Amino acid sequence: MDNAVVIDKLTKTFGNFVAVDQISLTVGEGEIFGFLGANGAGKTTAIRMLCGLLLPTSGRGTVSGFDIYKENEEIKKSIGYMSQKFSLYQDLTGEENLWFYGSVYQIPKDDLRKRMDELSESLGLSEFIDRPAGSLPVGWRQRLALGASLLHRPKILFLDEPTGGVDPVFRRRFWEILYSLADEGTTLFVTTHYMDEAEFCRRISIMHQGRIIEVGKPQDLIEKYNQPNLQETFISLISRESVNAQD
Repeated sequence: MDNAVVIDKLTKTFGNFVAVDQISLTVGEGEIFGFLGANGAGKTTAIRMLCGLLLPTSGRGTVSGFDIYKENEEIKKSIGYMSQKFSLYQDLTGEENLWFYGSVYQIPKDDLRKRMDELSESLGLSEFIDRPAGSLPVGWRQRLALGASLLHRPKILFLDEPTGGVDPVFRRRFWEILYSLADEGTTLFVTTHYMDEAEFCRRISIMHQGRIIEVGKPQDLIEKYNQPNLQETFISLISRESVNAQD
């Protein structure tokens, strides 16, 4: 398997505060990779560096083969990014939002119309695509935002807490959609603090206070640390790190 993401000792500081502390990992093409950690662990900062939105302080990395320092514009063109906060224009309808983002990606009009129809069917957008985005329930807005991030057929899709604030039924449906994207060859890089979602990933990393403290398949980590489930594994690792930090 070729690697879609490669980072080595990636670091980001803000003054004296170390938000991301020398993290290293690889993510294979077509893999569903989970970035697991509590709020404030550094996940979003790391994602923003990988998406070309924030320059690292030090370290190295490539995304889709592009250097995160020198080729961040190429990275932006090759990836899809769905932030944890709703990023579409709330006073525009779903369809108007998709037309706008399609023009940003410079997709030809006929191709964009066809792609919008495809996404409307696969993501179930048709029932609300003609309504103002700001009037939609959270789950529908997130589905629409996912559609916007997929318009240009990105090779890698970064999703930052994509199901925050939505109900369990929709979260299950959302992950069914993600699985179908992975089956088509899209690499998915997902940040989450939901343990049940993390178990859907092929591999996960556990992040704490800016550092990656463990990487592996969810079940392998559960067995390695002799815990009953992933949540207890996560709590055990974070507690261990907190105790070590105090010594």
